[in-house]
Amino acid sequence: MTMKKLLGLLILMLACTGVQAAEGGYHLEKAPARLNDLPALQNGAKLFVNYCLNCHAASAMRYNRLKDIGLTDEQIKDNLLFSDGKVGDMMTVAMNAKEAKEWFGAAPPDLSVIARAKSVNAGPSGADYLYTYLRTFYRDDTRPTGWNNLVFPSVGMPHVLWERQGPRELTTVAMHRGEGEHGWERVTTTYDVNGAATVKHEPVADYHGHETMETRFTAKDPARVQAYDNDVADLVAFMSWMAEPVQQHRVRLGVWVLIFLAFFTVITWRLNAVYWKDVK
Repeated sequence: MTMKKLLGLLILMLACTGVQAAEGGYHLEKAPARLNDLPALQNGAKLFVNYCLNCHAASAMRYNRLKDIGLTDEQIKDNLLFSDGKVGDMMTVAMNAKEAKEWFGAAPPDLSVIARAKSVNAGPSGADYLYTYLRTFYRDDTRPTGWNNLVFPSVGMPHVLWERQGPRELTTVAMHRGEGEHGWERVTTTYDVNGAATVKHEPVADYHGHETMETRFTAKDPARVQAYDNDVADLVAFMSWMAEPVQQHRVRLGVWVLIFLAFFTVITWRLNAVYWKDVK
């Protein structure tokens, strides 16, 4: 295969990946960058242990690795270990996988590398997915848990952080083709704070666009939602760090490698010029 064909194939793969990321479903919001913010990572670790580690394990991470984000063994033992476990233990849970499947329909996944698993090449990062996912739960009384999600429709996981976020209403406005000769139809669905849905159908004449879906949350306590969004940003930052604890070191090392290669390229180019200057 020629070099041109290889480059063409690479460009085609990147283009297809970008299309997949753009058309994969609900629009993902950009997660705040807090990987270098130690207080944010520490708060994220506290939230993870208190709210996520009850059902989800992080079996590739040891508690004592949290010293990398500024915690001491004593702080880990006093604030993040709630059993007779040791600081060097893995972050596992006592929940039985079989029972979890019966309760939730599927065993909760291990979250050790979930931030990397949810990333898309040339598209949204796993942090963007988690940040949007944790902020788009809404009450839905048709679901077994009483909750649904815009990023992951019909999700089996309940909204474990709902008390921190406070009550909200969700309104969706969908424009789609109606049945028979009715043309286009606007469907407005409102889920109240208890999950009861109210649906309104409106025929739309002379519409020449395409099918659309708009969503809008209405918070009963905006200040509470703002504080919740900040906590989610910290939690997602911690999960991103946990997925690859050495990523910041890797990035810094990569910069130095590129600087070295650039410097070495200049030296090689000049040596080559000197070596061949008398050759005609």
